[in-house]
Amino acid sequence: MTTAARERPKPFVVPEYCKGCGRCIEACPKHCITLGTEINPLTGLVPVHLELEACNGCGLCIGACPEPFGLRTLEEKAQFELQDPSKLFGARDTTAPVPEAVPDTMLELPATEPLVIKGNYASAIGALLAGCRHVYGYPITPSTEGAELMAKVLPGLDGVFLQAVSEVTTVNMMYGCGGAGLPSMTYTSSPGFSLMLEGISYMIGSEVPGVFVNVMRGGPGLGNIAPEQSDIKLVCRGLGHGNTHAVVLAPATPQEMLDLTILAFELTFKYRNPVIIASDGYLGQMTGQVRLPRTMRRPGLPAWAVWGDRQHRRNLINSIYLFEPDLEAHNAHLNAKYAAMTDAEQRADCFRTEDAEVLLIAANTPAQTAKGAVEELRRRGVKAGLFRPITLWPFPIRRLLPLVAKAGRIVVVEASAGQLEDELRLALSHADVHAPPPIHHVRHQGGILPQLEEIVAAVMSAGEVLV
Repeated sequence: MTTAARERPKPFVVPEYCKGCGRCIEACPKHCITLGTEINPLTGLVPVHLELEACNGCGLCIGACPEPFGLRTLEEKAQFELQDPSKLFGARDTTAPVPEAVPDTMLELPATEPLVIKGNYASAIGALLAGCRHVYGYPITPSTEGAELMAKVLPGLDGVFLQAVSEVTTVNMMYGCGGAGLPSMTYTSSPGFSLMLEGISYMIGSEVPGVFVNVMRGGPGLGNIAPEQSDIKLVCRGLGHGNTHAVVLAPATPQEMLDLTILAFELTFKYRNPVIIASDGYLGQMTGQVRLPRTMRRPGLPAWAVWGDRQHRRNLINSIYLFEPDLEAHNAHLNAKYAAMTDAEQRADCFRTEDAEVLLIAANTPAQTAKGAVEELRRRGVKAGLFRPITLWPFPIRRLLPLVAKAGRIVVVEASAGQLEDELRLALSHADVHAPPPIHHVRHQGGILPQLEEIVAAVMSAGEVLV
């Protein structure tokens, strides 16, 4: 046997991958492999058994194995060892000083006349004023206009618009950009947002900022391109696997599309956490008057950024904690952050609720219709009011509780099968309100929005539920 042959690495079995099919037994010219006799408790199968005294490291057994990694060479064994990314290369020693944050600066804007633009454009302008110069996305109706406007203007502002090959790619580009401490965003709609959930979970776990404008449309599946509040449960309760939450802002006008997008960038860096803007297909396309603020933001650079220079060498963006107590401690840290969000970021708008005996609850475009219904009900002598949650998560329960105490009836108006009502009921339960006033609803799905006449009829029917 030559020296080169003696130096060839010999195989070993990875029991979790071996099914005991016996192909490697047939392939081995030295008869070093036999059928095993012990069941692997993780798989319920019987891996093969190796006796390597006669093995010459030819590798034929590895080539015959139909299961990737069922047979590997000893020199590759280290690849299967669990490694904590934060400890993989030891301490991040550097002679550079601890990085300091470069603060944002606010720039004055000249006074301008109001713009008359659709909601998607208003959101894009809000992002520009918030300092966003990095936008990634994949076109999907009815959100595409926001990305189109960014693609036109960003090159002239030393910015980047990159159309990704998919929504999965988009969110991972945002992960990298946010990890570098830069404001980034995307425009998408319901099916596209679903594809981003794994990446959003990574961003939440790694504490990476990013703004997601989800212009909701009819579902499930591809559904259609008409407006529906189809993703409320998704954005409030389903942002990927694990312990995930994000502030969810629900605009109702083009002006709020601009204002809440600016707010979203402030909050995403305040908490190092993604922020979701839950719009709807009608609001994204609806044209309205929009006034610009008098200032815009020039973003700085946070101290935690993985910028790629020597000063930030000690920083790490990571969501992997292979030691169970470490992951539990990280989740405790996230829980404390969610509690801070819940305490500080509850937002709502109230319309004629001071003496309301019938309380309408609605968000997004249906809130505009509900507002008109309040006016009509007041003309008919009914003391109605509108409570509009601006944050769907955290639900603004503190603003709601005094109104619930005075109301005799609640009517939830929504373009979904009870997703907003579920958030209301859950928030009341967590607030230990277990006997609220009767809760009724006016609902539509599939892109049909609740109408003013239906809302008025539901209230005037003394509690009869309209579906």
